[in-house]
Amino acid sequence: VPMVAPGSVQVHVINSTLAKVHWDPVPLKTVRGHLQGYKVYYWKVQSLSRRSRRHVEKKILTFRGNKTFGMLPGLEPYSSYKLNVRVVNGKGEGPASPDKVFKTPEGVPSSPSFLKITNPTLDSLTLEWGSPTHPNGVLISYILKFQPINNTHELGPLVEIRIPANESSLILKNLNYSTRYKFYFNAQTSVGSGSQITEEAVTIMDE
Repeated sequence: VPMVAPGSVQVHVINSTLAKVHWDPVPLKTVRGHLQGYKVYYWKVQSLSRRSRRHVEKKILTFRGNKTFGMLPGLEPYSSYKLNVRVVNGKGEGPASPDKVFKTPEGVPSSPSFLKITNPTLDSLTLEWGSPTHPNGVLISYILKFQPINNTHELGPLVEIRIPANESSLILKNLNYSTRYKFYFNAQTSVGSGSQITEEAVTIMDE
């Protein structure tokens, strides 16, 4: 098998899901056989928004021939990763380069996990929601938009409310009685807004 590990491994993080890794080729005489390529082993160490550690699954990408760089797609935003590089001949892999640590930046969050509308009164509705399964960063707020829908399904004026990220419920007051409302709800990190979920609810007709 090859005798030495690739040197000068560098990682350039391009965005929250993509990184580029560079390395110096090993001297051909240390390959001790036919150079087939280089393998990059990489794995997520932890999410930076959740401190949970789970079983670490190592991923391997193979770059054929005498390549000196490769792209690592499909990374998770706002996470800490490690990687190393090995050279491959027909017999197997050489030693791994020292582990290199890199971090991906924040991305936009997934949609809130649920939005539930309860306790209708003449002029109020109670909203409850769950935080995104994949925050992909530090949540800074939720954005709630809502508008009335009349009997011919025409949409009325849109109202927008920004809600602090640590809230999980809200009572909307001063609504019209016996009116259907449509709600649009999403979460935000500093990068931007995630995908929204929608829901409809009706205030009651009379007490």
